[in-house]
Amino acid sequence: MPATPSARRHAPVTLLALLALTACGTPPELRDPPPSPTGASRASASATPTPTASATPIVPAVPSLPARTPPAPDPVAVPCRGTPSGDRIVAMLRGSAGVLPRNVRITVRTGPLCAEGWQYTVLAVSGHEELQVVTRGRSGTPRLVTAGTDVCGVEVRATAPTGIRTLACDSPPGA
Repeated sequence: MPATPSARRHAPVTLLALLALTACGTPPELRDPPPSPTGASRASASATPTPTASATPIVPAVPSLPARTPPAPDPVAVPCRGTPSGDRIVAMLRGSAGVLPRNVRITVRTGPLCAEGWQYTVLAVSGHEELQVVTRGRSGTPRLVTAGTDVCGVEVRATAPTGIRTLACDSPPGA
C-alpha cells in the first residue's frame, strides 16, 4: 500500500526521533549492572545487597585540642625595658655610626620604644630638626637601620614590626 502524502511528510521526522532515542542507548543510571564474575543471576544482582564488614575499623573521633599558637605580636611599640637606653642610642650615633658630631647637644625626646627587637627613638638636636632613629637588635648593642627626618625607608616599610612602622611611616615625628 502506497504511503499517503501526509505519512511521507511525517516519516522523516518520525525516523529522526526514533534514531535520536536509540542512538545514545540507555543512560548509565538505568542500565542493569554487569554480570558478576560468579555468574549470579540478574534477579540477585538487582536485590538489595547485604552489608559487608569494612576493611578499616571504625574508630570514634577523639576530640582534639586546638594547636597552641604563639600570641600575636603587639601592634604597638612600648617603652623598652632598659636596653637599649636613650644614652646608648646617642652614643651609637656619635660613635660608630658617625651621624652626630660630639659637640652637638642632644636630648632624648621620645623612646626608645621597642617592638619585636626593633627600636624607635626621637632626639632633639640643638640647632637642627628633630632626628628620628630606627635601630634593631635584641641585645644591648643595637644596629642602626636609619636616622633622619624621614625614616620610612624600604627596610622599615618592608620588615619592621607594625608598631615601629606606624611610628616611622604614619605618625608625625615625635608622636
